[in-house]
Amino acid sequence: MSGIVIKAAHLSKSYRVAHQRESPRRYVALRDVIADGVRSFARKTNDLFAGRQIIEGGEIEEFWALRDVSFEVREGEVLGIIGRNGAGKSTLLKILSRITEPSEGRVTIRGRVASLLEIGTGFHPELTGRENIYLNGAILGMTRQEINQKFDAIVAFAGTEKFLDTPIKRYSSGMSVRLAFAVAAHLEPEILLIDEVLAVGDFDFQQKCLGRMRSVSSQDGRTILFVSHNMAAINSLCDRAILMNGGRVQHFGSATTISELYLASGASGENRCKKWTYREAPGDDRVKFARIAVVPDGGDDNMLIEMGSAFYIETDYWNLVDDASIVLELIVRANDGTPVFHSYSSESDENARRPCARGLVRSSCRIPGHLLNAGRYGIEMYLSDGRPSNEFGVVDAVSLVVHEMKERGNLTYYGQFIGYVHPKLTWRSQLIHAEVEKVN
Repeated sequence: MSGIVIKAAHLSKSYRVAHQRESPRRYVALRDVIADGVRSFARKTNDLFAGRQIIEGGEIEEFWALRDVSFEVREGEVLGIIGRNGAGKSTLLKILSRITEPSEGRVTIRGRVASLLEIGTGFHPELTGRENIYLNGAILGMTRQEINQKFDAIVAFAGTEKFLDTPIKRYSSGMSVRLAFAVAAHLEPEILLIDEVLAVGDFDFQQKCLGRMRSVSSQDGRTILFVSHNMAAINSLCDRAILMNGGRVQHFGSATTISELYLASGASGENRCKKWTYREAPGDDRVKFARIAVVPDGGDDNMLIEMGSAFYIETDYWNLVDDASIVLELIVRANDGTPVFHSYSSESDENARRPCARGLVRSSCRIPGHLLNAGRYGIEMYLSDGRPSNEFGVVDAVSLVVHEMKERGNLTYYGQFIGYVHPKLTWRSQLIHAEVEKVN
């Protein structure tokens, strides 16, 4: 690593949020309506000439998504950006990508930047995969000759050879992000910005992407900024990391130190239920997630889950077509991102892979007691409707804390148990010989 390629100095970003004014007046006269309209018109006119966003609403609140953020990144460095949702990570990458301008401060970037911030950015749904490779590559700054030279490598990396001449609107979200990452990764930029869009990919593709990022950093000397909630990926890939909280840089240091601070702070704490409205739900025109929840055995949502307690992982989803064959995949990860175990619904559910009628469906997986050790765990859930390469999932939407057992029975060991699992196994002891043979 040599020179500095990114230098952010006192970056801040504010947004203006409108709230409907709740009038204490019991009656509203026509003169009040006219006066409010005149004030609103004057404010919008002033905003227009000042170059500010025109916002509808009675009262305007200023919200700071970033506040006084400063850091430097050297050539060839892989910098992790960590923080809970709403900490300002994505806003920071949008400023570095020049998608939005900072309200205050300055950023200096040396080198060509490629970013993968949102699934399908730059893709046209009516165009085929082949056409979108050329379109997206051109948007990212590649010439047609560059795209021609790397076309086969892009397609092979994405694994979409069979669907090259299929419109993107027919792709699953996983296929779309594989193709988007493949184009961005083969751009060979000096700087690559990656938000947690890889969460929708399957496990094998995530490992493939991490390998590609290691390669372009260590071998090609390129700089990467990587936003993730997966601490295992952060620790294995990144040299240093930033911990963000409330739009500010809370800590800056080695990746292992920062990830430990993040885990110890409880920022990745328990969130046992996630629901979506139909409009915002992950999925496509065939199946959508509605809810993922961790439910204690007994049904009391406030009950602590101890090492000896069983619990259920429930998944509600909308099946939007007749005769769909839905299979769910569950992955449980430790707090550092290490996979603990995974399970398919088709392994034991006799209704899995059978044609399912339209409607809201609930699938439930029972996790027995005396399986997980005490600690925090994240839940990943994937849905597949049987079509080739059509799998999408939700990562880090649900998490739980398994608590230490109040009573350990006859155990005399009072420290932290080793490992991620602590199963209650069956042991047997018996005398196999009445005499002891002494060997000199």
